[in-house]
Parts: sequence; C-alpha cells; structure tokens
Amino acid sequence: MGVTKFIPTIWSARLNESLKKSLVFGNVVNTDYEGEIKGQGSTVNINTIGAITIGKYDKQNGVGTPEELDASQMKLEITEQDFFNFVVHDVDQAQANVNLLDGAMKEAAYGMADVMDQYIASLYTEVKAGNTIGNDTTPIVPTKDNAYDYLVDLGVMLSENNVPKQDRFVVVPEFFYGLLQKDPRFTKDSSVLATGYIGDVNGMRVYTSNNLPNDNSTKYKVIAGHRMAISFAQQVDQIEAYRPEKGFGDAVKGLQVYGAKVIKPEALAVMTVNKN
Repeated sequence: MGVTKFIPTIWSARLNESLKKSLVFGNVVNTDYEGEIKGQGSTVNINTIGAITIGKYDKQNGVGTPEELDASQMKLEITEQDFFNFVVHDVDQAQANVNLLDGAMKEAAYGMADVMDQYIASLYTEVKAGNTIGNDTTPIVPTKDNAYDYLVDLGVMLSENNVPKQDRFVVVPEFFYGLLQKDPRFTKDSSVLATGYIGDVNGMRVYTSNNLPNDNSTKYKVIAGHRMAISFAQQVDQIEAYRPEKGFGDAVKGLQVYGAKVIKPEALAVMTVNKN
C-alpha cells in the first residue's frame, strides 16, 4: 500500500508529537497566543494590560470614578517557514527491516525541532538591560565551586524584577552542567544522577542544550527566565504524501510556520560564559 493511502492528518499528528519531545526551548516558552495560524506572514495580536491602581477605601468617598485601563498591543508575527521533502523508493521499502517512512518522519521532526530551538534561543538579545552577567568582552569563566552560585545570581535578578517563582527555567551548555555535577549542593539528591533528571537551582528548572548561542564554542549564553517571557506560535501548516512522477517510491513533504516574540524582557536573565 502506497503512502498516499495514509490520511495527512495522521502524519501531521505524528510529526507534532515528535516535535514536542525534541524541543528544549519549546518547553520553556508559552503558547498562550498561538491562535489560528494560516501561513507565513500571519500575525497574532497580544494585548497587555497595564498596572491597576490599588487605593484605600473609605466609606465617605467610596471608590470614585472607575479607572481607565492602560492597554497596549504587541504583534507576534509568524515569519519563519521550514519544509522537508523526502522519498522512500519502493525497492528500499521492500528490502528494509525497519519502517523507513516512520523513521524518516522522526528524523524530519527532529530536524525541524532543532531549527526552531535555535530560533527561540536567538531571542536572548532582547533581555532587559541590566539583567546580564558577563558579556562578550569579559565572559565569566565558571568553575565547579561557583557555577551553582552564578545560577543563584540569575535567579536573584528575576526576583528583583518581581518575576513569579513558579515556572522558572535556566538552560546551560553541557560543560556547565558538568561543573554542576561536581557540586554537592546540586547532586545531594542521589536520584538526580541515577535517573538523568537535571534538577533545580534556586527554584529554576535546569535544562541543557547544544543550541545555546555561542561563538565557536566560546561566549556561551546561559539563558534563565520564566515561561511568560517569550511567546511562541507554530503549527505544521501543510503535510502531503504523494508518489513522485519520476521514479517509483513514496514521498512525504511538510511545511511548518512559526514565530516568537519576547513580550516580557524583564523576565529573562542572561550570563555569558567561557569554558575553563
């Protein structure tokens, strides 16, 4: 049975499931405004309500005239679009010991997730001024004795900006995670290393990623924040199974569209680090 017999929505569901499992930065952003995405160039409108005055009540004067809401609007533009297009030849499918189409779909999903992760990570540049430790000129060189402390400092920056403590995260490069593993404050719970669970530092869930921005393995950006900082919207816009005109085989092509925006820069903190 040719791949064209499969319903496209089933392939789309499979791809989406794999995308979610492969994303790191996709797990630390919000999709509150994903809305309906029709294609590249679509826009999601984000309405932000300003602070509301809290007054002291007294029964003589009551509550007075109601305050007008101070609202602003930001636009999350769906600017990115990625595709895949692969074929499995009939002779290869017949001779293979594994399901080549399913395997290829997983590879396509991983590749798309990798590209999206790098895109989201690149938004670190929109961090609020002052919410940084180190920079490209004078990067921090952490050691096993102070790597943990630097993450605590990033958390303090978030707290000073009144960022909620729940749903905080920090993403570190692998070498930084290696330093944390040598600190008993991080590894005091034996289940951390036994299960591969990365753990928490100062209320922040710690992730590792090879997609953190860096300059030829120097000046890595350790990114901390809260889920509300970045809004992300994406969907698999189209997916089709077809038989290529030239040759004998089953092919699948797909298109995903997405975009992201920093909507609360004060809820991000960035540290620039070099390897020791």
